[in-house]
Amino acid sequence: MESAKHAGDVAVAVSRAYGAETMFTLSGGHVFPLYDGAVHEGMRILDVRHEQSAVFAAEATARLTRKPGLAVLTAGPGITNGVSGVATAHFNGSPVVVLGGRAPQSRWGSGALQEMDHPPLLDPITKLSFTASGADSVGQDVEMAFRTAVAPHRGPVFLDFYMDHLFAPSQPHAVETQTPSPLEPNPDDLTAIARLLAEAERPVLVYGSDVWMDRAEEAARDFAETWRLPVIPNGQGRGILPAGHELLVTRARGLAFAQADLVVVIGTPLDFRLGYGWFGGKDGAPLARVVHIADAPSQLATHMQPAASAAGDLSVVFWGLGAACGDAGVKPEKYASWVSKLSEAAAAAIAGDAELLAADADPIHPMRIYGELNRVLDDDAVVIGDGGDFVSYAGKYVEPRRPGNWLDPGPYGCLGTGLGYSIAARLARPSSQVVLLLGDGAAGFSLMDVDTLVRHRLPVVMICGNNGIWGLEKHPMQLLYGYDVAAELQPHCRYDQVVTALGGGGELVTDPSEIGPALRRAFDSGIPYMVNIATDPQIAYPRNTTGV
Repeated sequence: MESAKHAGDVAVAVSRAYGAETMFTLSGGHVFPLYDGAVHEGMRILDVRHEQSAVFAAEATARLTRKPGLAVLTAGPGITNGVSGVATAHFNGSPVVVLGGRAPQSRWGSGALQEMDHPPLLDPITKLSFTASGADSVGQDVEMAFRTAVAPHRGPVFLDFYMDHLFAPSQPHAVETQTPSPLEPNPDDLTAIARLLAEAERPVLVYGSDVWMDRAEEAARDFAETWRLPVIPNGQGRGILPAGHELLVTRARGLAFAQADLVVVIGTPLDFRLGYGWFGGKDGAPLARVVHIADAPSQLATHMQPAASAAGDLSVVFWGLGAACGDAGVKPEKYASWVSKLSEAAAAAIAGDAELLAADADPIHPMRIYGELNRVLDDDAVVIGDGGDFVSYAGKYVEPRRPGNWLDPGPYGCLGTGLGYSIAARLARPSSQVVLLLGDGAAGFSLMDVDTLVRHRLPVVMICGNNGIWGLEKHPMQLLYGYDVAAELQPHCRYDQVVTALGGGGELVTDPSEIGPALRRAFDSGIPYMVNIATDPQIAYPRNTTGV
C-alpha cells in the first residue's frame, strides 16, 4: 500500500526539479521518508557501502553532468562519514546538495540515537549549512539549498531535517527553477588583460576545472585558437584542447612556466599546483606577470597581487576578452616563435617517453601500464584517478581527447574518491569506457564499494598500480631521514581477488607483456574488473612540489 504524502516527498520533488536524477545514500532510519519520496517521485536510489562513496558519487555526478548532485546521509556517523566528500566538493567547487537526517525534535536534548547538531561541523566546508525549521518549510529549504549550490561560485550545501518533521505531512512546493544570471565581468578589467597580452612576447594560458564547469569549453578553445596562445590545462580543463592539438603544451610545462613573461590563469586557484602563482624568474629572467580570472570575485587570489584580474561567467569573459584583444591590437603572429618552441619541446618530451612506455623491465615500470592503456582507450573514455605516485603518471601520460572526461580528487587530495567517482561515471556516461586508476594505498579506502558496482550492474575497469608501499611518503621520508616508517603495504596483495569475491572479475599481472591482454579482457568482460599490476617499488614519480 502506498504511504501518505509527507515532507520527504516534497524534498525529493524539489530535488528532481533542480535536475537531481539519482539519490546516492547508505540506508538509515532517520531518512526513510526521503527514500519513500524517491519511490513516489521515480528517483533512482543508489545505495553504497560507505557514506563517503555516496558523497563522492554525488560530487562526480555534478562534475560530469554539470547538474547538482544529491547525497542523502543518515544522522550522526552517516554524516560524519561523509565529511571528506563534502570537503572535496568544497575545494572542487562542485554543486552538491547533502540532505541529512537528524534526531527528532520532540526528543532533542534527551540523548536520542545519533543526536548531533551537524550544521556547525559542516559550516566551514559548505556554502550553506542549516537545519530545516519544520515540515512546512521543507520545500523552500530544499529549494534554497539547490539554488545556493549552483550559484557562482558553485559548491556544496548541507541541509538536515528533524526526523519527526520528515515523517510529518507537508504541502507540495511549487518550484520555479532559475538559472543564475551570468555574472558580467568588468569591461575595464578585460581591457587591462588584453593590453598585457598585447605587450607580452611569451604568454601562456592555464585552463582549469571551472572552465568546464561554467560550460565555457568551446569559448576557451576558440579564444586560444584565434589568438594562437599556448595552453596548459589543469584538472577538468584537460581535454578542452584535445590530445595532439598544436597549442596544447602540457609536456613543455616546465619550460613554459620558466620562460613565460605572462601567465593567464583561468578557472582554477593559484595554489600549490601552480607554484602559488609565481612563474618565470629562471636564468636571470624577470618574474612573469600573472593574470587571474575566476567565475566569481570570491575565487580571485588574495595571497599575491596579480598584474590584472577579472571575475565573471567564463564564457562571457572569453567573448569579451576576445573583443578587447582586437581593440588592443593583439597580434597572434607575434607569438609564433614562442608557440613553436613550446610545441617542439612538448614533441621531444613525448618522443622521449617512448622507451619507458614500452619498457620490459621486471619488476614492471609504472609507465608501461600507461603505454598499454593509451592503446585501448576510446576517444570518449572517462578516466578517473585515485592515488598518489601511480596516478601522477596518469596526469602526465594520459591526455583526454574530449573535455569533461577526466576526474581526480582535485586540490584537497583526498584518497578514496575512486569507487564513488566510478559509480557516478558509469551512470552519467553509460556508453563510454570508465577506467579507474587506483594506487594500492587508495584501494584500501573504498574497495568494498565494488559490491555497489556489482549489485547495481555497473561495469568499470579498475587498474591497480600495486607497488606495496605508500610511495608519496616512503621515498621522501627516506630522503629526509635515511629510513621510513608506516610506509609499507603487502607486496603483490591480491586486491583482484577482493573484486572477484565481491562478484566482479580480476587478475594479477607480474609480466609486462601481459598488461595489454589483461586490459583487453577487462574491457571485454562487461563486469567490474580489476587488473592488479605489480609495479617496481623503487620507482618514484619525479615531482617538483610536495604541495606544502
